[in-house]
Amino acid sequence: NILNSSLVVGGEARRCEENKPLLGEMSEGNNNTKLGAGPCKRSLHHCSSSGMRYKLLHEGDIQVCVVKHPRTFLSKILTSKFLRRWEPHHLTLTDSSLTSATPTGYMETSLSYSAIEDLQLLSWDNAPKYCVQLSFPGGTVLLQAANGYLRDQWFHSLQWKKKIYKYRKVLNNPSRWDVVLKEIRALVDMALTSPLQDESIHQAPLHIISTLLAENSNLSTQDHENIIVAIAPLLENNHPPPDLCEFFCKHCRERPRSMVVIEVFTPVVQRILKHNMDFGKCPRLRLFTQEYILALNELNGGMEVVKKFVHSMHGPTGQCPHPRVLPNLVAVCLAAIYSCYEEFINSRDNSPSLKEIRNGCQQQNDRKPPMPLRLLRPEPPTEILVELERNNSANARRKGGPSGGDSEPNLIDCLLVSPALNTLSIQLPAQADRVLGCFALILKMLSDYDDWRPALASLLQPIPFPKEALAHAKFTKELKYVIQRFAEDPRQEVHSCLLSVRSGKDGWFQLYSPGGVACDDDGELFASMVHILMGSCYKTKKFLLSLAENKLGPCMLLALRGNQTMVEILCLMLEYNIIDNKDTQLQIISTLESTQVGLRMYEQLCDRQRELKELQRKGGPTRLTLPSKSTDADLARLLSSGSFGNLENLSLAFTNVTSACAEQLIKLPSLKQLNLWSTQFGDAGLRLLSEHLACLQVLNLCETPVTDAGLLALSSMKSLCSLNMNSTKLTADTYEDLKAKLPNLKDVDVRYTEAW
Repeated sequence: NILNSSLVVGGEARRCEENKPLLGEMSEGNNNTKLGAGPCKRSLHHCSSSGMRYKLLHEGDIQVCVVKHPRTFLSKILTSKFLRRWEPHHLTLTDSSLTSATPTGYMETSLSYSAIEDLQLLSWDNAPKYCVQLSFPGGTVLLQAANGYLRDQWFHSLQWKKKIYKYRKVLNNPSRWDVVLKEIRALVDMALTSPLQDESIHQAPLHIISTLLAENSNLSTQDHENIIVAIAPLLENNHPPPDLCEFFCKHCRERPRSMVVIEVFTPVVQRILKHNMDFGKCPRLRLFTQEYILALNELNGGMEVVKKFVHSMHGPTGQCPHPRVLPNLVAVCLAAIYSCYEEFINSRDNSPSLKEIRNGCQQQNDRKPPMPLRLLRPEPPTEILVELERNNSANARRKGGPSGGDSEPNLIDCLLVSPALNTLSIQLPAQADRVLGCFALILKMLSDYDDWRPALASLLQPIPFPKEALAHAKFTKELKYVIQRFAEDPRQEVHSCLLSVRSGKDGWFQLYSPGGVACDDDGELFASMVHILMGSCYKTKKFLLSLAENKLGPCMLLALRGNQTMVEILCLMLEYNIIDNKDTQLQIISTLESTQVGLRMYEQLCDRQRELKELQRKGGPTRLTLPSKSTDADLARLLSSGSFGNLENLSLAFTNVTSACAEQLIKLPSLKQLNLWSTQFGDAGLRLLSEHLACLQVLNLCETPVTDAGLLALSSMKSLCSLNMNSTKLTADTYEDLKAKLPNLKDVDVRYTEAW
């Protein structure tokens, strides 16, 4: 009985797994192998019918028992199941072996995967123990888990480690490429059919193949394509590793018309654009996407093929369902455009690169030699600002202006314009010229999608291009279409991006205005930008002041040619007393009178000025309350009916007035108390009030739609002593900012706001 209960292993009958196909089914082993008195059930390639999935184990706690092959009667007795001893171990599954954190007892030495001849699942009917059997020359290792799921997880993890270890050895020193290709297909099939669900399951085979390709650079083009087709199933749900990306880039450059580019690379690039979160962590993914797009451009259809690809990434609906597509496409375009000028930047007159400029220029003898045009670089900087010198008068004006160092920059502060860059003579190589044309056209395509335009404008607002690109006429001419699309968009979030990110730096408005480095017309685009910005800047004094200081000449020239927007700008400059110089005022008047539209608007301005004088003439009531449901037109009609120079208290509570009535309110010179409770008065009106009603002391904004954007403008109204912001969209940060900047503010109501 003891003999029957012992473990009998026929060593000569056991087939060594080294001679088995790598993806062959696990054999049932020797029929003479017995374990214990009860019948032993062996599940060979175990995968439950329910399609269980397991996470790849790298370490874990498990019970271990080692049974040596019995050679004598005594050893058979000692290895019987009644005398078997189990040891607890914390095992680690390394790349090459199974090791224990406590190398004592059974696991004193590591068990190499190459020494494991067979791997099977075991269970007993009479005493269920969830075991995995590992056979090695001279014995068997039993691993006992706490339950069936853990046992299966250990089994599949060990099987995966053992198989991937063998494939790594087989593909490390290939001799015949026909055999290698067969092994690659088997490796891919193993990864796809494994019940393990882990990122490394698909990445490990890709890394093995990447290493294989890196060490064998003399492969034929046909070998390249065969390998790419073989690994294509793995790439459907996984990004290619960096070395594989480099291999793909090489193929795109050498064989752009290959069907592999269309059939295999297209889904890979689509997945990269949809799911990649940061090209900075893997710049070769970005370079591969760039080379793929250039390969599409080499096809017979050229840019039509690229256009169809971009449209496929956006989708047929009006809203792209993948939020990462646009930022990734823009990142690829920016990097490609940057690479076009990189050789010029680094080699022209041995000038330092932009990176060196940002980090402090190195010594000339430490500078690296010019880099090749298509060299892989890290992600280009998100903001390369055009540094320009300001003349002394501009600096004096800026210092004298009301600009707080700790204040949030207003959009209008960004309109201060600097002298343009000196035009550079740039002649790009033919290949760089093709790259520039391709990716500049992609930016134009992106600007045609309404849902992408706000994000695109935000991404391009910092002007993320090198100064050489901005001085290159071909590039700025191509980009002009994108800027025009921004200027035509009525959404403030789009056209406000024409202005710079912060005060003192140039934006697209400056670059494409007359005298700007990118301006190639007589001011048509400038007029279009001014027209759309008039809405977002709400005709404020800062907007007009910036134009008067920097662009008065172009404004007068366009007004002289009958441009209605510029005529309106000149009239507003006169109405708000922006121009102090009498001769300049007379020149503006002469310009207005030289065209019919200008003459008509100037006459209307004179009529308004006469009405304003009548309105501001001393007399009339000191307090005034409009009936509920009064409108902006009612208020304008009332204020035009007499003199209100003495009006100090105006209540518009529960009326239907909006921000448009601010143009009437700023005409009241003595106004000190204004009640706008439960009206539709918004941020636009607050900005206008903050510039004209400096003496306002009491302001009630309860239950109005104002937000932080408008409330921050109140920081310039130093006379405010009472402010009601109950039930508005005020935030805590804006409230703290207002308290710090309004020293006379004593009575504040912030109930039912975030700051409450």
